[in-house]
Amino acid sequence: MRTNKLLLLFIIVFVTSCSSSRKYTKSGYVKPMSARKIIKKHINANNNKQTINAKFKANFDNGKINQSFSVDLKINKDKVIYLKGAKFITIFKVKITPTSVEYYSPYAKNYFVGDFTLLQQILGVEINFTQLQNLFLGQSILDLTKQKNDAIIEKNMYLITPKIQEKLFDFLVYVNSKNFKLNQQSLVQTTNQRLDIKYNSYHFTENEYFPESFKIEVKEEKKGTKMDFSLKSVIFNKTLAIPFSIPKNYKELRF
Repeated sequence: MRTNKLLLLFIIVFVTSCSSSRKYTKSGYVKPMSARKIIKKHINANNNKQTINAKFKANFDNGKINQSFSVDLKINKDKVIYLKGAKFITIFKVKITPTSVEYYSPYAKNYFVGDFTLLQQILGVEINFTQLQNLFLGQSILDLTKQKNDAIIEKNMYLITPKIQEKLFDFLVYVNSKNFKLNQQSLVQTTNQRLDIKYNSYHFTENEYFPESFKIEVKEEKKGTKMDFSLKSVIFNKTLAIPFSIPKNYKELRF
């Protein structure tokens, strides 16, 4: 499985150029609820703000490279996702729309231009704009309404699993029983091949829960990659400036 390439937009840089709610609810009674109702509440918990401007401290570790840097995340809901990584200087910029994926590095002097068709070929699985947007918002990356699901209570969370799992992988979703955002979502192909997205805490502001601390972990055979994000600030519904222009003299990256 090539799940680790889901981190392409972050890993590529290092390959080429170098108050909150708890994760688990407190011990106590969790009301039994049908999977359908839990999913409805989870969908309703999605961020309703039109624009998001967030700043994170991030750390990348694949066992060989361990780097910390800052990440600016800007989202114009359902239209644009913009990421800028910096460490003293700008390391990379990424601009994602529903039909395109663009990246360039002022540090490495290279760039990448493609679409989700190319990303799907690289990843080996379907991926789209909405799924990437949901990852940053603490929402399920897969549409939970497309199939029937089971729900059980586990460690004071609601565990949602499809009654019939996908052929290539199993999908598990852990829903916070208080705010109905995600505590974790996992794609598991084998015991040694999996993708886990863990949301440790949420920041509550302007009647919205926004991921305050989350981690992307990829495990493939004996290899592992981790990407940690810690929120520094977030502002909603402000006009976004998205400066993005690939210089003409940069080298194109091909895959």
